Amino acid sequence: MEDSNLVKTPIETGIKLTKEGDGRTVHATYFNQIIGSLRYLTCTRPDICYVVGLVSRYMESPRQVHLHVIKRIMRYIKGTTAFGLFYSSSKNIEIIGYSDGDWGRDSDERKSTSGNCLMIGKTIFLWSSKKQSIVALSTCEAEYVAAAASACQLVWLSNIMTQIGFNLDVPIKIYVDNVSAINLAKNPFFHQRGKHIDIRYHFLREQVRKNIIKLEYCRLEDQIVDIFTKPLKIDAFIKLRDMLGMKVVPNQN
Repeated sequence: MEDSNLVKTPIETGIKLTKEGDGRTVHATYFNQIIGSLRYLTCTRPDICYVVGLVSRYMESPRQVHLHVIKRIMRYIKGTTAFGLFYSSSKNIEIIGYSDGDWGRDSDERKSTSGNCLMIGKTIFLWSSKKQSIVALSTCEAEYVAAAASACQLVWLSNIMTQIGFNLDVPIKIYVDNVSAINLAKNPFFHQRGKHIDIRYHFLREQVRKNIIKLEYCRLEDQIVDIFTKPLKIDAFIKLRDMLGMKVVPNQN
């Protein structure tokens, strides 16, 4: 891959992967070794979190089309090795959460993908891109489940920061781009479709009721965690990558 052409995004838009993908099968050990290295890299590179999680679903029986996606990730990394996260010092600590759910994108099980992140200042501090464990029956449900996961992360992080001496203002905001999911969290009788949702996800509603978390609406184009739920066009991807707080690391030599 050292002489490969560079690309500006880690995954093509419009791509749909399935377990019965095109092409011959790929040696699973070889495929999984690459995936393992890429997953390690996601600890410092949130911009590849979604696509690495996506191809990880096919580790059991990988095919040539899945390997092609992996090679594109490496072509993207090759051109962005100088990128990293920058954390600036500040006395004002504010945590802000973002949550999004991409409804039914998984072609095999029709499950949705949750994207979550927590920002401290202007830089991402904690992030996640994960296929949901249930089949959501609506966009509202997919967004609500994603917001519940974000609430769990936020409560965990705020408890740790409080224990080590930080004073956090409450309620802490989580930005969601779905009005129905916000209303469902605020009012349990808002929508009939909310009755079947598993009780464990109503942890979100309890945190809203206690005024620990406040859900705020944000426009789709300002939803940072779109980068964790779906393939994006170049302009949108670069904009959201910048919003994560990723910058070119200055040469220290």
